[in-house]
Amino acid sequence: MFEFSRERRVVITGLGLISALGNTKEELWDALCQGRSGVRSMPEDMVTFPTCVAAPTIFQGDIEDFGPLEKEQKKAIRKGLKVMCRECQFGIAAAQRALADAGLNLGKYDPTRTGIAFGSDYMVTLPDEFSAPVSQCVNGGRTFDFSRWPVEGLPKMSPLWLLKYLPNMPASHLAIYNDLRGPNNSITLREASGNVAIAEAAATIRQGRADIMLCGATGTRLHPLKTIHAFQQEEVSPGDDDPARTPRPFDRQRTGMVLGEGAGAVVLEELSSAESRGATIYAEVITGASSSVVGRRLIAQRDVAMRNVLASVLRHSGVSPDEIGHLHAHALSTRNGDAEEARAISHVFGGRREPLPVVAAKSYFGNPGAGSAMIELAASVLALNHGRLFPVLNYEEPDRECPVAAVTSADTPPGKSFINLNVTPQGQASAVLVQRFGH
Repeated sequence: MFEFSRERRVVITGLGLISALGNTKEELWDALCQGRSGVRSMPEDMVTFPTCVAAPTIFQGDIEDFGPLEKEQKKAIRKGLKVMCRECQFGIAAAQRALADAGLNLGKYDPTRTGIAFGSDYMVTLPDEFSAPVSQCVNGGRTFDFSRWPVEGLPKMSPLWLLKYLPNMPASHLAIYNDLRGPNNSITLREASGNVAIAEAAATIRQGRADIMLCGATGTRLHPLKTIHAFQQEEVSPGDDDPARTPRPFDRQRTGMVLGEGAGAVVLEELSSAESRGATIYAEVITGASSSVVGRRLIAQRDVAMRNVLASVLRHSGVSPDEIGHLHAHALSTRNGDAEEARAISHVFGGRREPLPVVAAKSYFGNPGAGSAMIELAASVLALNHGRLFPVLNYEEPDRECPVAAVTSADTPPGKSFINLNVTPQGQASAVLVQRFGH
């Protein structure tokens, strides 16, 4: 649980993302305003899985995908690509875009007062990495001989293969490419990672240990092994309908989540630092909270965890439920997940004078794993700045198990603040409260 002093105010001065809706804040906002979905047919290399839809990015891993870079940074990132898995590349690209958006080029900040808090999913090696080494150890009877692995199999592995899949590598690479010598931490809490990264970064600034923090999160569910894990542990939509109509958060006809991928990043900055350099200020981070709840048989109690974090951000901020402009829900489109989230929302906000508007960007791009919270936060920050919300796609038939006020009109005002809420299948929830700057 995080508690903040309001003495050093923390503001957002940069936004960056890699998403199924585009790789700039302008592309993201345009897609949300136009109701344009990023969900499409499953990529050809994954059609053997029992779902027909997915939400991949258009990210190619080219240096241009990393946004504006200085010459030496381009050279270093090109060289480093060979030791980055795809989701690591997402994270670095989103973060570099956030730094560029904030106007923080090399030499424009004190590196000893600038740090990183970065989140990710668990990272898993692609099966192809093991194909040749494993084949080297297969006996004539097509059985794997473990005794041969140390001498014949392991030497066939790339000596740098592990570096591609360590979840602390996005933060490590970013610190090197941008000479960031301040506090540095990596967080692996799946979908809860993004909000926890923001909360930790904001606390770091408030405590005076840094003036600027680059924070983000990256993830993918479009990975052969992670996709298998998703089908084993969660409800994935078969995608039998039009792909764009498949994610249906809180709708009575929802059929499960859509697998996606992506990353987001923000630059957090102490207010006087941002003002002294004339930075664009998007919003102010007020507080954050995290909670993990499981039952006696280790079964996740996601509704309780979400209820805890929603109540906590209100309590520690001193903001009343009626003062929250909107909630950006986790909104997986799963039967149980959405019902549990709706119960948590109703428990905390059920006594409001007016129903709390709820938005759900996953209705546009599915579940990018750990990257979801950051992209969703960016969407709500843009909504604050544009003075309008975006509708929940495909919300057509309310479900009595999900008594939420899902936004269905672009005319709905965003209010002056919002809560970003996320949760993992294991019952780890996180939330941040963000307010329009100057409120």
